[in-house]
Amino acid sequence: MKRGLSAVYTAGFLQGAAFVLIPALGATLRSAPYDMSNTTYGMLYFPEIIGAILAALSAGAIHKRLGSQGLFRLGALSNAVAMALLVAAFFASGLPIVLLLLAETLMLGIGFGLTNAAINRAASLLFAGAAAAAVTILNAVIGGATAVSPMILTGAENWLSWVAWPALILLLWLLLLLLPLAEDNSQAELGGLKAWRRSMLPFAFAVAIYAICEGSFGSWANVLVSVDHHLPATTGALALSLFWGGMTVTRFILGGIPDRLLSRRLIYRLAPLGMAACFVVIPHLVSATALLLAFTLAGAACGIYYPYSMAFGVAAHGKEGTQMAGLLVGALMIGEGIGSTGLGPLQQFISLNQIYTFSALWAIPLLWLAWRNSHV
Repeated sequence: MKRGLSAVYTAGFLQGAAFVLIPALGATLRSAPYDMSNTTYGMLYFPEIIGAILAALSAGAIHKRLGSQGLFRLGALSNAVAMALLVAAFFASGLPIVLLLLAETLMLGIGFGLTNAAINRAASLLFAGAAAAAVTILNAVIGGATAVSPMILTGAENWLSWVAWPALILLLWLLLLLLPLAEDNSQAELGGLKAWRRSMLPFAFAVAIYAICEGSFGSWANVLVSVDHHLPATTGALALSLFWGGMTVTRFILGGIPDRLLSRRLIYRLAPLGMAACFVVIPHLVSATALLLAFTLAGAACGIYYPYSMAFGVAAHGKEGTQMAGLLVGALMIGEGIGSTGLGPLQQFISLNQIYTFSALWAIPLLWLAWRNSHV
């Protein structure tokens, strides 16, 4: 086994598991004994987004100063602090709970930005001859953890208490620091302002636009199915689960196919067409079965655009790989924020079904950027 392999992929699992905890605790935090209002609960996400963007954009400079191992460990410690704050919130009451959770989401965002920049870069180096596959599988692990973590949290809440799961994640983050890491070749890499290149921007634009599409599917699947299409709430929840499941399974399948048997450039360029088809078709579907299938296919279409953008971007910027990875993590968070929150106010003017239909136009820039980025 290659040195650092366990640390990278374990960190990916823990990152996915930790990142989804606040959304998974939504119902708990809005009920007794916490009784958070929707406004207060919504505020918890802003520090996370800001922290992730700032951390991701500064990853290259931190890497230059502390090396790849230092960047990785700083990200892991930030995540551990976040979990410690979440555990502390369980034992608090009143205003301190809100303050602890705001601090928790800030540290989680910082940990997310630093850790994702570090492990995406590391995955591409561990399997230099199959970087796209390695990054795709890593993001499949992250997505898989995001899918199972809420179920584990629910199980912990039923059997003992919800705090048991974040407490275990905290312990695992600390144990992760004991795993061996890959050799540090940071001297060959640029960081800080010297690492910024104009050629990085097309990759960042591609990821940001993609993330708007992902956020439009992932954050609004439940609402579109259960509210706009008047189907049971359980069907809406299942549509969301199948979206993330389709994405994760696709990443594992494509990540496991050797490069010599798969044209990754072709798949990269076909993905926007698949997303566009789902945006066009979903508003016209009526039955629960058809909608569930469509959101599963939407997840599959979304599965590889981000990891392939990451792999091609890092490969094209070998001397600025960590800065490139950090920039794309930041772009992902910006796009997710737009796709998740921007569609709410927009529905004052047009329906969610119409928004989905017009969102198919995102395929035009995504297709052009995929063609351009895979030729660099």
